[in-house]
Amino acid sequence: MRRFTLRTGIRWKITLAIAAVGALVTIALSLVVHSAARVSMLESARDVQLERVQFISRNAEAGRKPPMGAKLNDPELPVELRQKAQSGRRGTYVQERPNGLPEVWAAVPLGNGMVLSLHTPFRESTTLLTDLDRALVIGGLSAVVAGSALGVLIGGQISRRLRKAAAASQRVAHGDPDVRVRDAVGGVVRDETDDLARAVDAMADALQQRLEAEQRVTADIAHELRTPVTGLLTAAELLPPGRPTELVRDRAQALRALVEDVLEVARLDSASERAELQDVALGEFVSRRVKALMPEATVRIVADEVVSTDPRRLERILGNLLANAARYGQPPIQVDVEGRVVRVRDHGPGFPEALLREGPSRFRTGSTDRAGVGHGLGLTIAEGQARVLGARLTFRNVAAPGVLDRSPTAAGTPAGGAAGAVAVLWLPEHAPTATGSFPVLKLPPD
Repeated sequence: MRRFTLRTGIRWKITLAIAAVGALVTIALSLVVHSAARVSMLESARDVQLERVQFISRNAEAGRKPPMGAKLNDPELPVELRQKAQSGRRGTYVQERPNGLPEVWAAVPLGNGMVLSLHTPFRESTTLLTDLDRALVIGGLSAVVAGSALGVLIGGQISRRLRKAAAASQRVAHGDPDVRVRDAVGGVVRDETDDLARAVDAMADALQQRLEAEQRVTADIAHELRTPVTGLLTAAELLPPGRPTELVRDRAQALRALVEDVLEVARLDSASERAELQDVALGEFVSRRVKALMPEATVRIVADEVVSTDPRRLERILGNLLANAARYGQPPIQVDVEGRVVRVRDHGPGFPEALLREGPSRFRTGSTDRAGVGHGLGLTIAEGQARVLGARLTFRNVAAPGVLDRSPTAAGTPAGGAAGAVAVLWLPEHAPTATGSFPVLKLPPD
């Protein structure tokens, strides 16, 4: 079963936490204040009631009639207070009523053995308590709202810093070595986000240094191999004719091609390559190159357009895509030109899922013995040359007839349901400058 997850931002998590804590504190303080105020008011009401009944008792002993509300031997007098008064002591008592309005009793014994009592409802104090509760509720809600607003501000600042850090990390992951997460986060206040940014920067620097070291080692090895491989080819030419000689020459040529490809990949990785731009009619250029490289392939020009690009690098990309289609796909191989877009399609089993997810990777193959379907330096070089041109190279599979494409994106089709692979080269509208960047366009005013 798929686990249900609820995604929310840190801003709202902090806001909800502050609001929850504020609400709990407000409720607790309100209960404490309400209880303390009620007890204090009841004690005050009992003292006042006791003073009244004592004043009335002095008048009653002088022979005066008790005023309205005061009674002698009241049958409704609570039992506890009656027993206390009969024992010769004065006292007070709070009697709770079902309607929620308590009554305050006071009783004193008289010299003739009778008990004088007085009781009044706790009405005025209850009104005060109601007003106090209303004030506590309003104050508590105001505190929760103010705390929530503060949480939104604090959480929003943290969220913005984390989003900036994530965006900068994405740029680093996409191969921009000049980006620093700490600089992207910015800000005057230092917190854990800065520690995270510094850690990511340190990790990116370490990975970049390791990658550059590996690239240097690869380039050095390829350079060192050029001389012995050239000597091997020369020696192979001196061998007597025969099948063994042909095998040696073939393997030596393959080794030389591999060394040259590795050197080309090293140059592309160093980002030192620059395009030599020319204006070419893309449809005519592709037609002539495909006819020379692979005469059996068909070319369809939907829309021709003049583009500013490097013809040598464009031919290299086209040749690698055609060679990959011929080696790992199946005929017919079709090349379509539509404006600035060039598509190369075969009718083979399609690209591997790993290539569709992660892109070309050097020396990647589709089988453990490296003899089956795979993709090595050819597509890696094509992608690197496309970056030099400022172009984009994408890969996808075409669904077989009657097979539903269930892939979540347009990157590929399910395994076993492909009817060909399509490599698409998207040439830019504006070619890169001599420094490898793109010109700044000045848009006309509205």
